[in-house]
Amino acid sequence: MLNDLRSWALVWSVLGCAGFALLPWYEIADGFVGGGWLRRMLGERELAPALLISTIFGRVWLLGPGLVLFASVVGAFGGGDRATVARRLVVLGGGGFLYILVGGFAIAGQPGVGAGTVVVAASLLLLFSLGLAARGSFQGDAFVAGAVVLIAVLVGLFTFFPVARILLSAVQASDGLPSGRALAERLFAAKIWRLDCLTGGRSCGVGWNTLLLALLTAATTTTLGLAFALVVTRTGFKAKRLLRVLTVLPIITPPFVIGLGLILIFGRSGLINQLMEWAFAVAPSRWIYGLQGVWLAQTFAFTPVAFLVLIGVVEGVSPSLEEASQTLRAGRWQTFSRISLPLMLPGLANAFLVGFIESIADFGNPIVLGGTFGVLSTEVFFSIVGAQLDQGRAAALGLLLLALALGAFFVQRRVVGRAVYTSISGKGDSGRPAPLPPLVRRIAFGVALPWAMLTLLIYAMALAGGFVQTWGRDYTPTFSHYAKAFSVEWGGTGIIWSGAAWRSFWTTIELASIAAPITAALGLLTAYVLVRQRFVGRTAFEFVTMVSFAIPGTVIGVSYILAFNVPPIELTGTGLILVVCFVFRNMPVGLRAGVAAMSQIDASLDEASRTLGGRTFVTLRRVILPLLRPAAVAALVYSFVRAMTTVSAVIFLVSADYDMATTFIIHRVLNGDYGVAIAYSSVLIVLMLAAIGLIQLLVGERRLRRRPVGALAPLPIGPAA
Repeated sequence: MLNDLRSWALVWSVLGCAGFALLPWYEIADGFVGGGWLRRMLGERELAPALLISTIFGRVWLLGPGLVLFASVVGAFGGGDRATVARRLVVLGGGGFLYILVGGFAIAGQPGVGAGTVVVAASLLLLFSLGLAARGSFQGDAFVAGAVVLIAVLVGLFTFFPVARILLSAVQASDGLPSGRALAERLFAAKIWRLDCLTGGRSCGVGWNTLLLALLTAATTTTLGLAFALVVTRTGFKAKRLLRVLTVLPIITPPFVIGLGLILIFGRSGLINQLMEWAFAVAPSRWIYGLQGVWLAQTFAFTPVAFLVLIGVVEGVSPSLEEASQTLRAGRWQTFSRISLPLMLPGLANAFLVGFIESIADFGNPIVLGGTFGVLSTEVFFSIVGAQLDQGRAAALGLLLLALALGAFFVQRRVVGRAVYTSISGKGDSGRPAPLPPLVRRIAFGVALPWAMLTLLIYAMALAGGFVQTWGRDYTPTFSHYAKAFSVEWGGTGIIWSGAAWRSFWTTIELASIAAPITAALGLLTAYVLVRQRFVGRTAFEFVTMVSFAIPGTVIGVSYILAFNVPPIELTGTGLILVVCFVFRNMPVGLRAGVAAMSQIDASLDEASRTLGGRTFVTLRRVILPLLRPAAVAALVYSFVRAMTTVSAVIFLVSADYDMATTFIIHRVLNGDYGVAIAYSSVLIVLMLAAIGLIQLLVGERRLRRRPVGALAPLPIGPAA
């Protein structure tokens, strides 16, 4: 054991020394990958490794990390037992990382961190986690220790640090000094908490509106998600693949398309109002604007998220338990209500939590359909981009949103409790899922199929705008909008992407393809750590990973500008800041899907792997991950399509070199060019449908050796429900 500790300490120390001696310590303006810095590093301080900067260019304080790495090698191979060596690694690794962190923020005039800094800091963190594991933390598992430490640091840097920068504004008065009175005035303003709607007024405060809308949206999205999951997994419905496509359509759609489709159907000049006026002489109304319209739009938008979280959970319910219930003469309804549904509780609670947080953080649907119904997210948006430009008020509203998310998180924890929901074990389970009770089956079909038809209608109406001359006035069929956005020409050098949308199109695909696998990997790894490991601060660690999801995208975007516009972490204007924003903004969905799926997998599978000599990483890769394929698909799909379609978080982060598809579409909408905007949206939808199919093909399906629903006749046991 001591030799293994020394070997890994040597590996991480050598890696850190390579970064210290060979890689540029500071950020390179024209890029690190090109290699142009190699020819100039001896003559330019900002291009040199830390070893040269500290010895040749006189910045002696940069010798510190190199000396720490050297001391780590000496400490690992010096005298002492395992506990002594572990203590040295903890002190040296943790101290070296803090030295780099404090030095980066405290010493003015330095450029941003470069590749060398990242490699050295990572190696020091790994030495620190190696020492923690050797001292008995995290059950002595070095892999788990390294995962927890790295995730905690990344979340701290790219979630807490930027959010803290903007939330400091919540306690600052107009003169820039901290003021508790200013915070209280912002948090308890009448516009947030008034109850005029209960006494005949026009509306309640935006705080109450946000809470009511979130509860309604979470309830309906969870119910619809469960109905779709039951139809797809527990019935013999013939068009399951089409139903899967329809359930994910809203999530792969740029934000304004659903709202536009709803307006075209239910708006004052929409189909329904025109039909009612023609048939029954009912005057057109604007009922779609307000709570009911925003609720309907959010339900369309976020039901796919609930479906993606729940489908793996519904599939994971053990047929053996259901057959045992039927053997004891329980009816279908008793089996479903007492066995199947309780085993789905982690998924239902996680789907409700995600729907709640999605609702409070959404501003696209409220800003399109809200009318006089204001919510916190739109207030944040207007505080930042409106004429008032009140950053302190926006920060205070962000604190309220965070408090709502925290409350929902702890309620979800209380509902799930400490009960055991394991239904996938190492034993064979090739049983047949129990048929749904007739009432549940009728309700599932009665909810899912009409909703699917309404989804088709909304998209047919919205996307038709790409094939007409002028939206709302001239409906002459045309392909000119597609030609304007995506025209291609042949020149002397080959293909010329002459369409106006191509640049943002390729940039969006590139960045989303980079962010999606990183997001899914971090989310599922964090889920494994949270479900399988017990360590001090586990609950706080779980909540920390959800923070960025609870903050509106507008606040995240502005906070990233404030935090990463200056050294030591200078990312503004680069593609990296967009990738980082995507990863830490979308990781919680993969995390919640992973937690729900992991709750059903028996820990005895891990123990069996360890008994056979498998280390934690091998167990995770060869045993757990194959059973997490539904959660992996959910994480990959969600992270990819959200990176392709998000607006609020990136609208402040895009630059001339890195324009995104959604910002291009929004600018077309603001200019009144609806045809090109809808044409671009339809191309994105087709692209993301193809990407989802490719992800499903590459990840594959979880194989639980169960007979399909409807393969055999129902067991003649017990009375029918």
